[in-house]
Amino acid sequence: MSPDGTFPRIATADAATSQRTVKICNQKGLHARAAARFVKTAGQFSAEVTVRKNGTEVSGRSIMGLMMLAAASGTLVEITATGSDACAAVDALSRLIECKFDED
Repeated sequence: MSPDGTFPRIATADAATSQRTVKICNQKGLHARAAARFVKTAGQFSAEVTVRKNGTEVSGRSIMGLMMLAAASGTLVEITATGSDACAAVDALSRLIECKFDED
């Protein structure tokens, strides 16, 4: 874990897959508005995006799925993207979370 509480991106053997664990740091957690911003950002990429919390995995393109994770402030989530722009997708989504979804 880095000093800012994030984990480095992990590139798997398949160069088209990227993964990073990040901490939800905005005050309200991954609520409806934050989930909508996440989905909108994920939609800018062709990569398939999933988000995992404590073994539960949902599509990064599903607002309801993301909200069902009930990821409160301080929760660690794992973002995985597969596709030609997987690294860019994981970078953008990680930045969005690290910037508190531009809310706080």
